[in-house]
Amino acid sequence: MSRITGEPSIETLLTIGENIVIEFKRAGDGPKHDTYESICAFLNRNGGDVLLGVTDDGEVVGVPPKSARDMVRSIVKVMNDPNLWEPRIAVYPEIVEYQGKTIIRVHVPTGPDVYWFKGKCYDRVDDADVVVHGTSPIADMFIRKREIYTEQRIFPYVTKADLRLDLLPRIRMMAQTAHNGTHPWAEADDETILRSAKLIGTDAATGKEGFNAAAILLLGKDVTIGNCFPAYKTDALLRRVNVDRYDDRVTIYTNLVEAFDQLMAFGEKHLDDKFYLEGVQRVSIRNKILRETIGNLLAHREFTSALTARFVIERDRMFTENANRAIHTGVITPANLKPYSKNPIIAKFFHEIGRADELGSGVRNLYHYVKLYSGVEPIFDESDVFRLTIPLNDDYSPEKGTTDKTTEKTTEKATEKNAGQGTETVESRIRKLVCDNPTISMKEMAQILGMTNDGVYYHIKGLRNAGKLRRVGGRKIGHWEFKD
Repeated sequence: MSRITGEPSIETLLTIGENIVIEFKRAGDGPKHDTYESICAFLNRNGGDVLLGVTDDGEVVGVPPKSARDMVRSIVKVMNDPNLWEPRIAVYPEIVEYQGKTIIRVHVPTGPDVYWFKGKCYDRVDDADVVVHGTSPIADMFIRKREIYTEQRIFPYVTKADLRLDLLPRIRMMAQTAHNGTHPWAEADDETILRSAKLIGTDAATGKEGFNAAAILLLGKDVTIGNCFPAYKTDALLRRVNVDRYDDRVTIYTNLVEAFDQLMAFGEKHLDDKFYLEGVQRVSIRNKILRETIGNLLAHREFTSALTARFVIERDRMFTENANRAIHTGVITPANLKPYSKNPIIAKFFHEIGRADELGSGVRNLYHYVKLYSGVEPIFDESDVFRLTIPLNDDYSPEKGTTDKTTEKTTEKATEKNAGQGTETVESRIRKLVCDNPTISMKEMAQILGMTNDGVYYHIKGLRNAGKLRRVGGRKIGHWEFKD
């Protein structure tokens, strides 16, 4: 299956050359230490791409095809070695065929922490990896990380009196139930749980210890959350009869633990629970879908944004919208999925209490269960506003295992409703830009369309892969042509 992410193509990376987010490595006989130094530097700076099998000047020499899979396994093994990395983080190398050569692409996100490889901290400066020395530069790095991850911001004047510590007995039971009856939190005191969950941190700028934003969002009293995050709100709407307004509505201002319960209750109230047997045990595929959908809506949103998060149920679809700090742009599928936690502290807390599985499982679970529930696949659209659309079809039965005409119409309607933010609308706008100016650059397109450069790369790549658009001539003196 072809990749359809918003990442720049191999051709684009080679054309741009090495810079603060691109690094080439020859790696003919396997990745060396400098490969991991670059990965560490990217994690600590803006993320980036490491291409193995490419010389410093951008010549593609490739890696031995028979050794490629072993090289990928080696990278994954090293990245998960606690003796080499602190803290550990998962990356997902990809084997790519380019102009008859085999290369390995390692896409590295911006990490949520400050990272060390073999006891050294690396940063990216232009196209070089440099070792960071001294407490002041490392403190600056921590400060920069906390600005990226809202959940890590420290609120030194928030005390335990501002939190709903009465929820902790229930949280102990949830954690114990979620982990087969044994969990360290079951016998831990309140302070231990709060520290174990990383809800207490130290402000690198002032040295003061205090509760972080994750603690307030997960366990804060309503007034505390309102004072720290005035725009925090989640709207749950039912639109089946009165589509201009709503048939039912719940507005949620409370902490994420109780918000999850309220959203689950809303979904259970308005969605059919279709009968399905997994082996010999009945499984509520409705609740499986709701769990993943609501968990994603609450755990992976950007809480500093004034955009209200929404959970909407309509006649032929259910969808969520939330503010997002997009790492990539475009449609996400199991084939191109690169798991990356937007709020790692909150996501881990949800995992501990059984409201989320391992990172990346949500997409795979939803593809599986939505196909059983509605007969079609969900739509994950990542940009600055993350949208998850789940087509609904009351007439579809998971026991039939077939998609009837009603299901097809449901899919078509869901696609039409997403067209305002989807590929078709952008395609028509790109067509107009190319018609008006065939020599227009992708950077100019991004500025006119109000999109990121990666977003334009994604759509251009999709059009080229579909055979609709082609580039005639070189990057500097060429032009675009639509084949029709």
